[in-house]
Amino acid sequence: MTLGTSKPLRIAQVSPLYESVPPRLYGGTERVVSYLTEELVHQGHHVTLFASGDSLTSAQLVPCSPKSLRLDPNCIDQIAHQFVTLDKVVEHVTQDEFDIVHFHIDYFHFPISRAYNIPHLTTLHGRLDLPDLLPLYDRYPEMPVVSISNDQRKPLPFANWVGNVYHGLPADKLVAGQGAGKYLAFIGRVCPEKRVDRAIEIAVRAGMPLKIAAKVDRVDREYYDTKIRPLLQQPGIEFVGEIREDQKSEFLGNASALLFPIDWPEPFGLAMIEAMACGTPTLAFRRGSVPEILTPGVTGQIVNTVDEAVSAIKEVLTMDRAAVRHGFESRFTASRMARDYVSLYQSIATGRDVSAPSSAVALSLTQPAIEQHLIL
Repeated sequence: MTLGTSKPLRIAQVSPLYESVPPRLYGGTERVVSYLTEELVHQGHHVTLFASGDSLTSAQLVPCSPKSLRLDPNCIDQIAHQFVTLDKVVEHVTQDEFDIVHFHIDYFHFPISRAYNIPHLTTLHGRLDLPDLLPLYDRYPEMPVVSISNDQRKPLPFANWVGNVYHGLPADKLVAGQGAGKYLAFIGRVCPEKRVDRAIEIAVRAGMPLKIAAKVDRVDREYYDTKIRPLLQQPGIEFVGEIREDQKSEFLGNASALLFPIDWPEPFGLAMIEAMACGTPTLAFRRGSVPEILTPGVTGQIVNTVDEAVSAIKEVLTMDRAAVRHGFESRFTASRMARDYVSLYQSIATGRDVSAPSSAVALSLTQPAIEQHLIL
């Protein structure tokens, strides 16, 4: 196959079915798939999207389930639907319809990609510090994978990393606000690793209102009821619940700052760049990708403890919101994300050597270091 760099590519995007593309409410991976798909179409490529039937896209949609699985009360076995997706991908691949297949479904496709010699790559959207993944990636060492932060790679330095591509948002999706609401914001999921309890403590100690826009999954319901709900009774704490995409500009733009007090190796953290797009600085804990995404003193501040967070609030509130927005525009737009991926697509589709960008952080963990990381 010979492709010129200016020739439009025939690209398949394979999304999880848990949420629609884009999601109606909360959803990280499917939202990024939507931004990437629409930008690739805008740039003139021929894109086919494998996703739930209630997805909305300008690409050609191949529905793999009637609707998003999270919102389908009749869905019991989600993996069954994902296997339907894989079968439909194979059906199209065997008709030579694509130059490249971009998977966003973790390792589910590895056996068929090997068996059918599919030109492909996989963006890994989740955490990789799980011992069960070591034998899997040892078994499939040739699978080309893309990280969404250099920190994400640490548990699997031996994987076939072909690039590191930060997420991006459409430049006009969210607009900058002035922080007129004078409140702190938390957006995401209520779960132990996101530490909304820390956000509440920081807000209370800083004497500022906190608005929490978050979903509660069934698996986290007990945690919410026993650990978080009692904390919501404190003055100034408001639980908003899940919000739609079209509500984010108002929610984040009116906030004085976003609190991102995570307690896990966050692979990326979409909320941080959503806040940036709204001109809202982020106060985050130094975990996972945070030091790669935030520029201290410009787009936010990075701390290690709740005490440090409370002390840093005053500085964060004085940050130049125009500079925060510029930080988004210069690094985290969907157009930049799509260009990065197209470069990888071209290399894989033409059989050129694919290696991590020179800007990627060199990772040379020893096996004891890997094991220690997994324990943490």
